Amino acid sequence: MSRSEPLFAPRRRSRPVQVGKVVVGGEAPVSVQSMTNTDTRDVTATAEQIAALAEAGADLVRISCPDIIAAEAVGPLVAQSTVPLVADIHFDHRLALIALEGGIDCLRINPGNIGSKERVGEVVRAARERKVPIRIGVNAGSLEKDLLARYGEPCADAMVASGLRHIRILEDLDYPEIKISLKASSVAMTVEAYRKLAKQVDYPLHLGITEAGGLLPGSVKSAIGLGLLLSEGIGDTLRVSLSADPIEEVRVGFDILKTLGLRTRGVNLISCPTCSRQEFPVIDVVATLEKRLAHIREAVNLSVIGCIVNGPGEARECHVGLVGGGGDNLLYLDGKPAEKIEDHQLVSRLVQEVELAAAKIRDNKA
Repeated sequence: MSRSEPLFAPRRRSRPVQVGKVVVGGEAPVSVQSMTNTDTRDVTATAEQIAALAEAGADLVRISCPDIIAAEAVGPLVAQSTVPLVADIHFDHRLALIALEGGIDCLRINPGNIGSKERVGEVVRAARERKVPIRIGVNAGSLEKDLLARYGEPCADAMVASGLRHIRILEDLDYPEIKISLKASSVAMTVEAYRKLAKQVDYPLHLGITEAGGLLPGSVKSAIGLGLLLSEGIGDTLRVSLSADPIEEVRVGFDILKTLGLRTRGVNLISCPTCSRQEFPVIDVVATLEKRLAHIREAVNLSVIGCIVNGPGEARECHVGLVGGGGDNLLYLDGKPAEKIEDHQLVSRLVQEVELAAAKIRDNKA
């Protein structure tokens, strides 16, 4: 199948860090992560959600550790997880130490808010044993009071100043295993902050539009903000922050990367917006296919077009294609007409053919 060129500038050079088995930065693919919304103290529920996120394609999963019981759950969760875990910790350095003892793969902290330099030093010494990266997480909603006083309000320059301040703390401790994020709910502020920081440091950048909203508006804001940065070569890992099922964050993240040509995981489903020419209920068929094909990991191109105007052209470029034909729909395989199928067969046959195409791709890689 033909592929268009990626829509991005040369990748910004960043210093790679190792998060468990996943490399972030350098020449590694942009990784996708999400965060659990279960109570971390409930190990069973949290482990199940981590497994579901991993199955959906998450490269990394973050868990919140707001207290000692949650931090002590890190060990059992790490033992059950198939993907690297990141512990989200604020204010109490002891929680970071417990998470590190439990085998956490990365810490999300702000060195300036977990206590004195001595306490930060304790965390760094413990992290240094396994070179556990520390992700500095700057958020426009929780900037330091002195920076707000200096800049008057949350802004890109204040976010960059905050990030550089936390970076210096770790650099003074000779600990370069750093990732950093500068997140705001404003797309413009977020993009400006990352652009400015990207010119000043070579650490990997974790992208995100924080508190982006529900599934639809949050996905749109994230696609615009992250898409702008990624197209400029900025960004090494990302989280799409949605008020929705965390699995949707992973799906939207991969869709952003697939659209830019940066990742190829899963089915690329091309479908028409529908009009009076449609020969079968395209919207219903596509909605069902999205659910039935969510388990596919291989990069399979599937087109589902309701009529013959654009259908044949799209189908010729896909592993599997369908062109509407008034109850006598035409199935394409590897760009060529294969057979006619009736309306009641559409979903089952398309699922079958996509699974076969995925199997061929796996066999070719083996």
